[in-house]
Amino acid sequence: MRNSKSLAVGLAAACALTAGVAEAAPAKAPLVVERTGQPTGVIASTATVPDGMKTVYISGTTPSPPDPAKPEELGDTRAQTLSILTKMKATLEGMGMSMGDVVKMTVFLVAPTPGGKMDSAAMNDVFKTFFGTPEQPNKPTRSTIQIAALGRPTMYVEIEAIAAKAP
Repeated sequence: MRNSKSLAVGLAAACALTAGVAEAAPAKAPLVVERTGQPTGVIASTATVPDGMKTVYISGTTPSPPDPAKPEELGDTRAQTLSILTKMKATLEGMGMSMGDVVKMTVFLVAPTPGGKMDSAAMNDVFKTFFGTPEQPNKPTRSTIQIAALGRPTMYVEIEAIAAKAP
């Protein structure tokens, strides 16, 4: 009888101790995208998205004409990149996200002159105003590809993106 009473007291103590440990367990760390790369680089080398984050895929986005009355006049690579990233920013903000949540981009560039080279310098100049700034320090990973053509003869830029944010 004495052993069963000791056992019951011991089990009660163990349950109380276990309950106390469960309550004192540290909170889970917040979900954060890990990024690596050169501090002076324009893009991140890697981005690791932990399980449980909301992931959004943004389809290839093309520029809007500055003057809707002239739909074929889209501007140069700089103007088109600014148009696209501004639209992308508005789309993300409408979903409760920001450009800082972008983890991967693919940029398709067409040379402004036949047989020429893409204007990646102009695209990067605009890109640096949206990423890696004091106000928005996050940089996405990115691939930039020169292609022969896009949907319209005067279109030089199309960008797709993946964004991730803790729920």
